[in-house]
Amino acid sequence: MGAIIMNWYFRALGKYATFAGRAPRKEYWYFGLINAAILIGPAIAISMTASAGHSPLVLTVVHAVFALPILVPGISVMVRRLHDTDHSGWWFWISLVPAIGGLVLLVFAVLDSSPGNNQYGPSPKNMVV
Repeated sequence: MGAIIMNWYFRALGKYATFAGRAPRKEYWYFGLINAAILIGPAIAISMTASAGHSPLVLTVVHAVFALPILVPGISVMVRRLHDTDHSGWWFWISLVPAIGGLVLLVFAVLDSSPGNNQYGPSPKNMVV
């Protein structure tokens, strides 16, 4: 099971800046799950270090070393996920609207794929990784 999850993760990373096409729910959610698991540890360490009165600079740099390179693939997999639900990738910009924007994107991310082909390509739903 772990290998399958990592395959979905590396599939999203392999499409680093590919904004065309479609991404199934598994690709989007496993990419987010792995990134969250990787980023939560350093985030906790940074906050603990700062609350103890120490400078969290080194930990912040370590956190940024991972967080910045996955920014573009994170956006691209979200755009492809929007395409999979037959929405324009421009909907990504609604994330800039406080509170409501994130909820709208969450709803789009959990929606089922649009069946068959749509304007963004063939359905990836039954794709094997």
